[in-house]
Amino acid sequence: MLSELTKNIINLSASVTEIRLNALLKGRLGLTELKYNKFKVCIVGDGGVGKTTLVNRYLTGVFRGDYKLTIGADFYVKKIEIDDQRITLQIWDFAGEDRYRFLLPAYVQGSSGAIFMYDITRYSSFNNFEEWMSVFKESFHRKEIDVPIIMVGGKLDLEHNRAVSVEDAREVAEQHNFNDYIECSSKTGGNVEHIFEKISRLMMEQAEVQESEA
Repeated sequence: MLSELTKNIINLSASVTEIRLNALLKGRLGLTELKYNKFKVCIVGDGGVGKTTLVNRYLTGVFRGDYKLTIGADFYVKKIEIDDQRITLQIWDFAGEDRYRFLLPAYVQGSSGAIFMYDITRYSSFNNFEEWMSVFKESFHRKEIDVPIIMVGGKLDLEHNRAVSVEDAREVAEQHNFNDYIECSSKTGGNVEHIFEKISRLMMEQAEVQESEA
């Protein structure tokens, strides 16, 4: 018969082996869990169209109606999982006021994707699209932008005050080869998650294509 001391040694050895195996497995899993692909997405558009409200609703799930003027740019980070792939979204919310527009080219550099946002109740915010895209292109130092872009019409909860038709918006989005056109309401939460999931998928797909061509 084994002595009590021998039994304890065997049990201890087995426990140590199990701990080492678990540590090894956790270490390997940890490498996967901690590996986040980073994507920088920029949100541009006139002041007051709801860019900051959209981002806050996405990050917190809460609607805040009080308007907070963005000074220059605000930067947010959110880690998400899409199709078992973990990514870090770096969300840049740019001020829409003219006096900050000169900062945009510097901030946009290194972007993986973009969201152009306007207010469906303010036609002027939609009409300024060309100007925003022109500034955006300058940051890439070339005529064409080769990152995915989504056009977003905000304040859908004010549908009764609509000034920009869905048809007009879709036509512009198609003319400029945008990847999608989505309307949303930060107040109700409608399509908010969908917007960021969509741009994330598009950026992931583009990254895979670029990696395969490298």
